Amino acid sequence: MQAYGADWLDRITEAGAAEWSLLMVAPFVGSFLGLLILRLPDGSPIALGRSHCDACGATLRARDLVPILSWLIARGRCRYCRQSLGWFYPGVELAALAVALTAVLLDGGQGAWLDCLLGWWLLTLGWIDLRCWILPDALTLPLIIFGLAAAAVLDSDQLTQRALGAALGYLSLAAIAALYRRLRGREGLGGGDAKLLAASGAWLGAAALPQVILLAAVSALAAAACLRLTGIRLGIHSALPFGPFLALATWILWLFGPVG
Repeated sequence: MQAYGADWLDRITEAGAAEWSLLMVAPFVGSFLGLLILRLPDGSPIALGRSHCDACGATLRARDLVPILSWLIARGRCRYCRQSLGWFYPGVELAALAVALTAVLLDGGQGAWLDCLLGWWLLTLGWIDLRCWILPDALTLPLIIFGLAAAAVLDSDQLTQRALGAALGYLSLAAIAALYRRLRGREGLGGGDAKLLAASGAWLGAAALPQVILLAAVSALAAAACLRLTGIRLGIHSALPFGPFLALATWILWLFGPVG
């Protein structure tokens, strides 16, 4: 364990300029992702709208918008009305930093930037689904296109498998959703889940899809067990958004590769 930890420390200390810049920019990316998560589902302006305190409406200045640091200096409160700012923004910023740190430790070099692009995109989708129970087409459909484009540029031999993965990913979950709706008379999986699995296929290929589904299902069961341990009872009609687990499974398999 000590040797393994030392190896990780060596990776950080030996990181190049590109990797350090990735770690430095990650919290700022996280701040933007927070805006996406809050505003995209509501159709609110993202780039044009000024940041403001939700409690008093005061427009936030540059000194209030430094990721993580501004929140710590203000002790988690608005400097104008002293109302609690909550953990949402620092939580997303720290999550984005964790994505970058993981990419640097496991991959490094220029590949870490592609890891982060996918990781941050999936983080946004998973968080939106967790909050709002939707996976916006504005994020899922471009993710499919970028996955196929990455294959065409970086590994053109895999393009056919990636395209097949996108098609099979969508069709398989869409068919399961339709069958569930017919048998149970209610929605079980949304159309966004099928599009997200299509994106998984576009990034990982058709052969990885069963592992994505398996890992996502195991993760969802683990989450349900944790909720049960905290006293939250889940009945036969209870539901969990599946998007966060699909997103997590996709990124794990992207980083470590499918088994076999």
